[in-house]
Amino acid sequence: MSNLAKKSCADLSQVDVLSDAAARALLAKLDDGWAIDGSVLTRRYKTARFAPALMAANAVGYVAEDQGHHPDLALGWGYLDVRFTTHDVGGLSEKDFICAAKLDAMGISG
Repeated sequence: MSNLAKKSCADLSQVDVLSDAAARALLAKLDDGWAIDGSVLTRRYKTARFAPALMAANAVGYVAEDQGHHPDLALGWGYLDVRFTTHDVGGLSEKDFICAAKLDAMGISG
């Protein structure tokens, strides 16, 4: 488990928008599959059927509720798209990368 996954969004005393360089440095700490698209951290999980995608969505929901930081999700046959951004700061923050690292640590495949 990465150090990023051990952090909690609730423990952050201040949340600021990340510079492009800082966001790219945090992206390098995540599993392959995550990408930065403008001000959004994205990942597509591919599955063989609908049920595994739905189970992955439920796992993402668990992390989101636990951290108080909620992504946008798109779910369909054989895929789950996860999109993190921090609306309060108008872009990417450490919260987005903490949640992504927690998903990586859970072993959600895709």
